[in-house]
Amino acid sequence: MKPQEEAVHWTKKKELTAGYWHFKLLLVFFNIFPVIILRILAFPVGFFYFLFSKNARIESKRFLQKAAPFAAPDIQKKCLSPLGPLRHIISFSLNLIEKVQAWGGKFQFKNIHFQNDDIDDVIRNLENEKGIFLITAHLGNAELLRGLVSFNRTGVSRKIPIIAIIETNITAHFNRMLKELNPQSTMDIIGSNEIGPQTAVLFEENLSAGGIVSIAGDRTSVTKIEKNFVISFLGEEALLSPGAFGMAALLKAPVYFVFGLRRKALSLQPQYNMHVHKSPLDFDCPRKERLERSKELARSFAEFLESYCKEDPFQWYNFYDFWAKEV
Repeated sequence: MKPQEEAVHWTKKKELTAGYWHFKLLLVFFNIFPVIILRILAFPVGFFYFLFSKNARIESKRFLQKAAPFAAPDIQKKCLSPLGPLRHIISFSLNLIEKVQAWGGKFQFKNIHFQNDDIDDVIRNLENEKGIFLITAHLGNAELLRGLVSFNRTGVSRKIPIIAIIETNITAHFNRMLKELNPQSTMDIIGSNEIGPQTAVLFEENLSAGGIVSIAGDRTSVTKIEKNFVISFLGEEALLSPGAFGMAALLKAPVYFVFGLRRKALSLQPQYNMHVHKSPLDFDCPRKERLERSKELARSFAEFLESYCKEDPFQWYNFYDFWAKEV
């Protein structure tokens, strides 16, 4: 990499955010235009960011070059192409449209294909009013599962209260948007910077009510980088935040890893494969053992994440250097 392309930790980057009126404008478009039109518009929007967002180009190129040696030959060729970052950014633009569909409960159920994995166990627990803890990633669209469960389209006969923890300082805008998309939504957004003793009680109450707590596991700690878990990822050591995995150990609910991957990255008629993997780890153990088990949980999550990144690296949307060691 050139000097100006040195690795920078994601907490040092000024990420694009949007205020309420930006989301309101998106909702207006969503309500006026057919979704197919929004998907078509995602291509020129992605091209715009490819041209004018140097950071997105650099970080996409960095990641695709790291992922290429582990991908199938046809995918490897696309990763190493000069237009690889453009493909990556357009894929992200399409993903945003589909996230809004998922939040609004408007993604066609027939276009989501559950695998022969642990989805039945998820449904069984929720049907029996047993709360679950989901660990997702910035890979594909895990929002589809949260959206489907929230809108009673997975075979569960009741509404499921969902708390989704995300990295944002505009959670109020997200919650207002969710309610406007569908007033019946049972999902609430909490910012990762808001987590504390009070929210821990809220999580426990939600799980006791047979709900879902969901958080992404593929981030590095903002403030306690020295406590990150060191894991192997695509041939190099990377740092994972202990937050999601420590929370799983604390709450002691069944833990599932969720990954939703588009079958064709740039399709205007997307079909998704939804993968759900239950962790066999039990956190009903002495406190001193929980840390080791949470580390094991992190390693297991990273193995699944790595396998799906190898399958389609263009669907991992962490546009920062995942391997950076300094904040």
